[in-house]
Amino acid sequence: MNNILVVLRAEDAVVDFLSVLAPTGTATTHVLLCDTGEALEFAPGTGTAERLAALAARVRLADESVASPGPDALAAHLRQLGGGNGTMVWTHSAADTRRSRGRVGRDVGLAAEELGLSVRHAVGYSPFLQFVSDLDRPLDRQGCADKLRFVNDHCAHLLDTESPQHMLHTGRVPSTERFFASGGAEERERLYALMASLDDEAAAVSDPWEFATSAYEQRRLDATTAWIARSVSPDNGTLVEVGACEGALTTRLVDKGFRVAATEPNPVFRERLHRHLGAGSPQLDLYDHSLEQLAGAEAGAGVGAEQRGVPGSAYLLIEMLYYGQDLDLLDALPGDLVLVALEPEALDTRLRPWLDKSAQWSAVDETVLVRPALEGVCGGRAYLRKRGSTGVVLRRATR
Repeated sequence: MNNILVVLRAEDAVVDFLSVLAPTGTATTHVLLCDTGEALEFAPGTGTAERLAALAARVRLADESVASPGPDALAAHLRQLGGGNGTMVWTHSAADTRRSRGRVGRDVGLAAEELGLSVRHAVGYSPFLQFVSDLDRPLDRQGCADKLRFVNDHCAHLLDTESPQHMLHTGRVPSTERFFASGGAEERERLYALMASLDDEAAAVSDPWEFATSAYEQRRLDATTAWIARSVSPDNGTLVEVGACEGALTTRLVDKGFRVAATEPNPVFRERLHRHLGAGSPQLDLYDHSLEQLAGAEAGAGVGAEQRGVPGSAYLLIEMLYYGQDLDLLDALPGDLVLVALEPEALDTRLRPWLDKSAQWSAVDETVLVRPALEGVCGGRAYLRKRGSTGVVLRRATR
Protein backbone atom coordinates (compact mmCIF):
# COMPACT_ATOMS: atom_id res chain seq x y z
CA MET A 1 0.00 0.00 0.00
CA ASN A 2 1.32 3.42 -0.94
CA ASN A 3 0.77 6.42 1.33
CA ILE A 4 -0.06 10.02 0.53
CA LEU A 5 0.45 12.23 3.57
CA VAL A 6 -1.16 15.68 3.28
CA VAL A 7 -0.14 18.18 5.96
CA LEU A 8 -0.31 21.94 6.40
CA ARG A 9 3.42 22.39 7.14
CA ALA A 10 6.56 20.26 7.10
CA GLU A 11 6.81 19.80 10.88
CA ASP A 12 3.30 18.29 10.95
CA ALA A 13 4.56 15.25 9.04
CA VAL A 14 6.87 14.48 11.97
CA VAL A 15 4.85 15.73 14.92
CA ASP A 16 1.57 13.94 14.08
CA PHE A 17 2.57 11.34 11.47
CA LEU A 18 6.04 9.98 12.26
CA SER A 19 4.69 6.41 12.30
CA VAL A 20 3.33 6.96 8.78
CA LEU A 21 6.46 8.72 7.57
CA ALA A 22 8.87 6.01 8.76
CA PRO A 23 9.77 3.46 6.06
CA THR A 24 7.68 0.28 6.08
CA GLY A 25 7.86 -2.62 3.64
CA THR A 26 7.52 -1.73 0.00
CA ALA A 27 5.32 1.34 0.39
CA THR A 28 6.17 4.60 -1.35
CA THR A 29 5.27 7.63 0.73
CA HIS A 30 4.37 10.99 -0.79
CA VAL A 31 4.23 14.04 1.47
CA LEU A 32 2.23 17.04 0.21
CA LEU A 33 2.98 20.33 2.01
CA CYS A 34 -0.03 22.62 1.72
CA ASP A 35 1.88 25.76 2.70
CA THR A 36 4.14 25.55 -0.37
CA GLY A 37 2.34 23.08 -2.65
CA GLU A 38 5.52 20.99 -2.76
CA ALA A 39 5.28 17.21 -2.89
CA LEU A 40 8.10 14.98 -1.61
CA GLU A 41 8.45 11.34 -2.63
CA PHE A 42 10.18 8.79 -0.44
CA ALA A 43 10.91 5.42 -2.03
CA PRO A 44 10.74 2.29 0.15
CA GLY A 45 14.53 2.19 0.65
CA THR A 46 14.76 5.78 1.93
CA GLY A 47 15.77 5.74 5.62
CA THR A 48 14.13 7.66 8.42
CA ALA A 49 17.09 10.03 8.83
CA GLU A 50 16.98 11.01 5.16
CA ARG A 51 13.23 11.60 5.31
CA LEU A 52 13.54 13.77 8.41
CA ALA A 53 16.37 15.78 6.85
CA ALA A 54 14.26 16.51 3.77
CA LEU A 55 11.42 17.78 5.93
CA ALA A 56 13.73 19.73 8.24
CA ALA A 57 14.92 21.78 5.26
CA ARG A 58 11.32 22.83 4.65
CA VAL A 59 10.32 23.95 8.15
CA ARG A 60 9.36 27.63 7.94
CA LEU A 61 8.71 30.52 10.29
CA ALA A 62 5.27 30.70 11.86
CA ASP A 63 2.80 32.14 9.37
CA GLU A 64 -0.81 32.72 10.39
CA SER A 65 -1.84 33.28 6.78
CA VAL A 66 -1.08 29.71 5.71
CA ALA A 67 -4.27 27.89 4.78
CA SER A 68 -5.65 24.93 2.90
CA PRO A 69 -5.51 25.36 -0.88
CA GLY A 70 -9.09 24.04 -1.06
CA PRO A 71 -10.62 20.72 -2.10
CA ASP A 72 -10.29 21.29 -5.87
CA ALA A 73 -6.56 22.01 -5.68
CA LEU A 74 -6.06 19.09 -3.31
CA ALA A 75 -7.92 16.74 -5.64
CA ALA A 76 -5.61 17.82 -8.47
CA HIS A 77 -2.56 17.11 -6.28
CA LEU A 78 -3.89 13.68 -5.33
CA ARG A 79 -4.47 12.80 -8.98
CA GLN A 80 -0.95 13.90 -9.85
CA LEU A 81 0.50 11.79 -7.05
CA GLY A 82 -1.13 8.74 -8.56
CA GLY A 83 -3.70 7.95 -5.92
CA GLY A 84 -5.61 4.81 -6.82
CA ASN A 85 -6.32 1.32 -5.56
CA GLY A 86 -4.03 0.41 -2.71
CA THR A 87 -3.38 4.04 -1.77
CA MET A 88 -4.12 5.41 1.69
CA VAL A 89 -4.41 9.16 2.24
CA TRP A 90 -3.38 10.42 5.69
CA THR A 91 -4.17 13.93 6.92
CA HIS A 92 -5.27 16.10 9.81
CA SER A 93 -8.58 15.80 11.65
CA ALA A 94 -11.39 18.18 10.74
CA ALA A 95 -11.79 18.67 14.51
CA ASP A 96 -8.17 19.68 15.09
CA THR A 97 -8.46 22.73 17.33
CA ARG A 98 -5.80 24.44 15.20
CA ARG A 99 -8.31 25.63 12.65
CA SER A 100 -5.77 25.80 9.83
CA ARG A 101 -5.12 22.06 10.22
CA GLY A 102 -8.80 21.33 10.71
CA ARG A 103 -9.58 22.98 7.38
CA VAL A 104 -6.92 20.88 5.64
CA GLY A 105 -8.44 17.72 7.12
CA ARG A 106 -11.90 18.75 5.97
CA ASP A 107 -10.77 19.67 2.46
CA VAL A 108 -8.62 16.57 1.97
CA GLY A 109 -11.63 14.47 2.95
CA LEU A 110 -13.71 16.19 0.27
CA ALA A 111 -11.00 15.74 -2.36
CA ALA A 112 -10.35 12.09 -1.52
CA GLU A 113 -14.07 11.35 -1.52
CA GLU A 114 -14.31 12.75 -5.06
CA LEU A 115 -11.52 10.40 -6.17
CA GLY A 116 -12.75 7.35 -4.25
CA LEU A 117 -9.66 7.23 -1.99
CA SER A 118 -9.57 5.95 1.59
CA VAL A 119 -8.59 8.47 4.27
CA ARG A 120 -7.24 8.19 7.79
CA HIS A 121 -7.22 11.29 9.97
CA ALA A 122 -4.80 11.91 12.83
CA VAL A 123 -6.56 12.81 16.06
CA GLY A 124 -3.96 15.59 16.29
CA TYR A 125 -4.57 18.43 18.74
CA SER A 126 -8.09 18.29 20.09
CA PRO A 127 -8.00 18.98 23.84
CA PHE A 128 -11.78 19.25 24.24
CA LEU A 129 -12.62 15.87 22.71
CA GLN A 130 -11.78 12.25 23.39
CA PHE A 131 -11.77 10.33 20.12
CA VAL A 132 -12.78 6.78 19.38
CA SER A 133 -9.77 5.92 17.23
CA ASP A 134 -9.41 3.03 14.78
CA LEU A 135 -5.62 2.76 14.82
CA ASP A 136 -3.18 3.64 17.61
CA ARG A 137 0.57 3.58 17.04
CA PRO A 138 2.66 4.05 20.18
CA LEU A 139 6.21 5.16 19.38
CA ASP A 140 9.09 3.33 21.01
CA ARG A 141 11.80 5.26 22.84
CA GLN A 142 13.83 5.67 19.70
CA GLY A 143 10.82 7.02 17.81
CA CYS A 144 10.10 9.53 20.58
CA ALA A 145 13.76 10.55 20.66
CA ASP A 146 13.73 11.09 16.89
CA LYS A 147 10.62 13.24 17.16
CA LEU A 148 11.96 15.36 20.01
CA ARG A 149 15.32 15.81 18.29
CA PHE A 150 13.57 17.01 15.14
CA VAL A 151 11.51 19.52 17.11
CA ASN A 152 14.45 20.83 19.16
CA ASP A 153 16.89 21.01 16.27
CA HIS A 154 14.62 22.33 13.53
CA CYS A 155 11.49 23.78 15.18
CA ALA A 156 12.96 25.62 18.17
CA HIS A 157 11.37 28.85 16.94
CA LEU A 158 7.95 27.17 17.27
CA LEU A 159 8.46 26.25 20.93
CA ASP A 160 8.10 29.87 22.04
CA THR A 161 6.26 31.45 19.12
CA GLU A 162 3.28 33.67 19.86
CA SER A 163 1.34 31.99 17.06
CA PRO A 164 -1.46 29.88 18.58
CA GLN A 165 -1.78 27.94 15.32
CA HIS A 166 1.84 26.86 15.15
CA MET A 167 3.18 26.77 18.73
CA LEU A 168 4.55 23.37 19.71
CA HIS A 169 4.11 22.22 23.30
CA THR A 170 3.81 18.89 25.09
CA GLY A 171 0.18 18.31 24.19
CA ARG A 172 0.91 18.83 20.50
CA VAL A 173 3.76 16.31 20.29
CA PRO A 174 2.12 12.91 20.97
CA SER A 175 4.07 9.79 21.93
CA THR A 176 1.20 7.66 20.64
CA GLU A 177 -0.13 8.68 17.25
CA ARG A 178 -3.84 7.97 16.96
CA PHE A 179 -5.87 7.76 13.76
CA PHE A 180 -9.45 7.20 12.69
CA ALA A 181 -10.91 6.25 9.35
CA SER A 182 -12.98 8.90 7.62
CA GLY A 183 -16.63 8.33 8.49
CA GLY A 184 -17.88 10.16 5.42
CA ALA A 185 -19.04 13.67 4.65
CA GLU A 186 -21.62 13.99 7.43
CA GLU A 187 -19.19 13.02 10.20
CA ARG A 188 -16.40 15.15 8.77
CA GLU A 189 -18.58 18.25 8.42
CA ARG A 190 -19.96 17.83 11.94
CA LEU A 191 -16.48 17.49 13.42
CA TYR A 192 -15.40 20.64 11.59
CA ALA A 193 -18.48 22.64 12.57
CA LEU A 194 -18.24 21.49 16.20
CA MET A 195 -14.91 23.30 16.58
CA ALA A 196 -15.99 26.41 14.64
CA SER A 197 -17.36 28.37 17.62
CA LEU A 198 -19.28 31.36 16.18
CA ASP A 199 -17.57 31.36 12.79
CA ASP A 200 -19.80 31.16 9.73
CA GLU A 201 -18.32 27.69 9.35
CA ALA A 202 -20.36 26.57 12.37
CA ALA A 203 -23.40 26.77 10.11
CA ALA A 204 -21.86 24.33 7.61
CA VAL A 205 -24.25 21.66 8.91
CA SER A 206 -27.72 21.89 10.37
CA ASP A 207 -27.84 21.74 14.17
CA PRO A 208 -24.03 21.76 14.63
CA TRP A 209 -24.28 21.43 18.42
CA GLU A 210 -26.78 18.57 18.14
CA PHE A 211 -29.52 20.22 20.19
CA ALA A 212 -32.12 17.98 18.54
CA THR A 213 -30.39 14.67 19.28
CA SER A 214 -28.34 15.20 22.44
CA ALA A 215 -29.95 13.93 25.64
CA TYR A 216 -27.94 16.51 27.61
CA GLU A 217 -29.02 19.39 25.39
CA GLN A 218 -32.65 18.29 25.53
CA ARG A 219 -32.51 18.33 29.35
CA ARG A 220 -30.80 21.71 29.31
CA LEU A 221 -33.30 23.28 26.92
CA ASP A 222 -36.31 21.85 28.76
CA ALA A 223 -34.95 23.02 32.13
CA THR A 224 -34.14 26.46 30.69
CA THR A 225 -37.65 26.81 29.28
CA ALA A 226 -39.24 25.85 32.61
CA TRP A 227 -36.97 28.31 34.48
CA ILE A 228 -37.88 31.16 32.12
CA ALA A 229 -41.58 30.35 32.51
CA ARG A 230 -41.20 30.54 36.31
CA SER A 231 -39.40 33.87 36.07
CA VAL A 232 -41.68 35.70 33.65
CA SER A 233 -45.21 35.18 32.37
CA PRO A 234 -46.36 35.25 28.72
CA ASP A 235 -48.81 37.94 29.86
CA ASN A 236 -45.89 40.25 30.72
CA GLY A 237 -45.02 40.82 27.06
CA THR A 238 -42.39 39.87 24.50
CA LEU A 239 -39.19 37.99 25.38
CA VAL A 240 -36.10 39.16 23.49
CA GLU A 241 -33.90 36.12 22.83
CA VAL A 242 -30.38 37.21 21.88
CA GLY A 243 -28.41 34.77 19.73
CA ALA A 244 -31.31 32.42 19.03
CA CYS A 245 -29.28 30.27 16.60
CA GLU A 246 -31.66 27.84 14.81
CA GLY A 247 -34.48 28.25 17.33
CA ALA A 248 -34.17 25.20 19.62
CA LEU A 249 -35.13 27.33 22.64
CA THR A 250 -37.32 29.70 20.63
CA THR A 251 -39.59 26.85 19.57
CA ARG A 252 -40.06 25.75 23.16
CA LEU A 253 -40.88 29.28 24.31
CA VAL A 254 -43.43 29.78 21.53
CA ASP A 255 -45.02 26.43 22.48
CA LYS A 256 -45.29 27.78 26.05
CA GLY A 257 -47.34 30.71 24.76
CA PHE A 258 -44.61 33.36 24.76
CA ARG A 259 -44.21 35.95 22.05
CA VAL A 260 -40.51 36.01 21.18
CA ALA A 261 -38.36 38.59 19.44
CA ALA A 262 -35.52 36.34 18.31
CA THR A 263 -32.26 37.96 17.24
CA GLU A 264 -29.62 36.05 15.26
CA PRO A 265 -26.82 37.76 13.28
CA ASN A 266 -25.80 34.63 11.34
CA PRO A 267 -27.95 34.61 8.18
CA VAL A 268 -27.82 30.82 7.75
CA PHE A 269 -28.95 30.14 11.31
CA ARG A 270 -31.58 32.87 10.98
CA GLU A 271 -33.02 31.28 7.84
CA ARG A 272 -33.20 27.89 9.54
CA LEU A 273 -34.94 29.45 12.53
CA HIS A 274 -37.43 31.09 10.18
CA ARG A 275 -38.15 27.74 8.50
CA HIS A 276 -38.48 25.86 11.78
CA LEU A 277 -41.09 28.21 13.19
CA GLY A 278 -42.86 28.90 9.92
CA ALA A 279 -43.15 32.05 7.89
CA GLY A 280 -45.36 34.68 9.44
CA SER A 281 -45.70 33.07 12.89
CA PRO A 282 -47.78 35.51 14.96
CA GLN A 283 -45.68 34.78 18.04
CA LEU A 284 -42.29 35.40 16.46
CA ASP A 285 -40.46 38.53 15.39
CA LEU A 286 -37.08 37.89 13.80
CA TYR A 287 -34.13 40.30 13.81
CA ASP A 288 -30.53 40.16 12.61
CA HIS A 289 -29.19 42.17 15.56
CA SER A 290 -26.17 41.28 17.65
CA LEU A 291 -26.00 42.15 21.34
CA GLU A 292 -23.83 45.12 20.44
CA GLN A 293 -26.46 46.40 18.00
CA LEU A 294 -29.27 45.87 20.50
CA ALA A 295 -27.34 47.98 23.00
CA GLY A 296 -26.66 50.67 20.39
CA ALA A 297 -22.89 50.13 20.46
CA GLU A 298 -22.73 49.05 16.82
CA ALA A 299 -24.98 50.27 14.02
CA GLY A 300 -24.86 47.35 11.59
CA ALA A 301 -26.35 47.22 8.12
CA GLY A 302 -29.89 48.52 8.01
CA VAL A 303 -30.14 49.01 11.76
CA GLY A 304 -31.33 52.48 12.60
CA ALA A 305 -31.02 54.08 16.01
CA GLU A 306 -34.71 53.56 16.72
CA GLN A 307 -34.40 49.81 15.99
CA ARG A 308 -31.37 48.93 18.04
CA GLY A 309 -33.17 48.48 21.32
CA VAL A 310 -35.90 45.89 20.80
CA PRO A 311 -38.36 46.35 23.68
CA GLY A 312 -39.44 43.36 25.73
CA SER A 313 -40.45 42.21 29.20
CA ALA A 314 -37.10 40.41 29.57
CA TYR A 315 -33.90 39.89 27.63
CA LEU A 316 -32.64 36.30 27.37
CA LEU A 317 -28.87 35.79 27.14
CA ILE A 318 -28.82 31.99 27.11
CA GLU A 319 -25.43 30.28 26.67
CA MET A 320 -24.03 33.11 24.59
CA LEU A 321 -21.81 35.25 26.84
CA TYR A 322 -18.69 33.18 26.13
CA TYR A 323 -17.13 35.26 23.38
CA GLY A 324 -15.66 38.31 25.04
CA GLN A 325 -18.73 40.54 24.91
CA ASP A 326 -18.52 43.68 27.05
CA LEU A 327 -21.00 43.03 29.87
CA ASP A 328 -21.46 46.79 30.30
CA LEU A 329 -23.61 46.52 27.16
CA LEU A 330 -26.38 45.26 29.45
CA ASP A 331 -26.64 48.76 30.92
CA ALA A 332 -27.89 50.08 27.55
CA LEU A 333 -30.56 47.42 26.99
CA PRO A 334 -34.11 48.87 27.13
CA GLY A 335 -35.35 46.67 29.94
CA ASP A 336 -34.99 45.99 33.63
CA LEU A 337 -34.95 42.18 33.59
CA VAL A 338 -32.22 40.00 32.02
CA LEU A 339 -32.04 36.21 32.27
CA VAL A 340 -28.54 34.80 31.80
CA ALA A 341 -27.59 31.12 31.54
CA LEU A 342 -23.91 30.12 31.66
CA GLU A 343 -21.70 27.22 32.59
CA PRO A 344 -20.53 27.51 36.25
CA GLU A 345 -16.92 28.43 35.42
CA ALA A 346 -17.96 31.30 33.15
CA LEU A 347 -20.46 32.41 35.76
CA ASP A 348 -17.68 32.60 38.37
CA THR A 349 -15.04 34.20 36.17
CA ARG A 350 -17.15 36.58 34.08
CA LEU A 351 -20.61 37.37 35.45
CA ARG A 352 -20.06 37.41 39.21
CA PRO A 353 -17.03 39.77 39.14
CA TRP A 354 -18.95 42.11 36.83
CA LEU A 355 -21.99 42.06 39.09
CA ASP A 356 -19.81 42.91 42.10
CA LYS A 357 -18.84 46.15 40.34
CA SER A 358 -22.13 46.95 38.64
CA ALA A 359 -24.08 49.94 39.90
CA GLN A 360 -27.19 48.95 37.94
CA TRP A 361 -27.71 45.19 38.19
CA SER A 362 -28.14 42.65 40.94
CA ALA A 363 -28.85 38.90 40.89
CA VAL A 364 -32.25 38.14 42.38
CA ASP A 365 -32.40 34.40 41.62
CA GLU A 366 -29.99 31.59 40.72
CA THR A 367 -30.99 28.12 39.55
CA VAL A 368 -28.93 25.11 38.51
CA LEU A 369 -30.50 24.11 35.20
CA VAL A 370 -28.41 21.06 34.35
CA ARG A 371 -25.27 19.52 35.81
CA PRO A 372 -22.21 18.48 33.80
CA ALA A 373 -22.25 15.23 31.85
CA LEU A 374 -20.00 13.26 29.52
CA GLU A 375 -21.65 12.71 26.16
CA GLY A 376 -20.83 11.36 22.72
CA VAL A 377 -20.89 13.67 19.69
CA CYS A 378 -20.77 13.25 15.91
CA GLY A 379 -22.37 9.84 15.93
CA GLY A 380 -20.13 8.58 18.71
CA ARG A 381 -16.85 9.39 16.94
CA ALA A 382 -15.82 11.41 19.99
CA TYR A 383 -17.08 12.44 23.40
CA LEU A 384 -16.65 15.45 25.63
CA ARG A 385 -17.70 16.97 28.92
CA LYS A 386 -20.81 19.12 28.65
CA ARG A 387 -20.15 21.75 31.26
CA GLY A 388 -23.50 22.28 32.95
CA SER A 389 -25.62 25.42 33.03
CA THR A 390 -26.84 27.79 35.73
CA GLY A 391 -29.55 30.39 35.25
CA VAL A 392 -29.27 33.82 36.88
CA VAL A 393 -32.05 36.40 36.94
CA LEU A 394 -30.70 39.95 36.85
CA ARG A 395 -32.82 42.92 37.82
CA ARG A 396 -31.89 46.52 37.25
CA ALA A 397 -31.42 48.24 40.59
CA THR A 398 -31.23 51.85 39.34
CA ARG A 399 -31.94 53.85 36.23
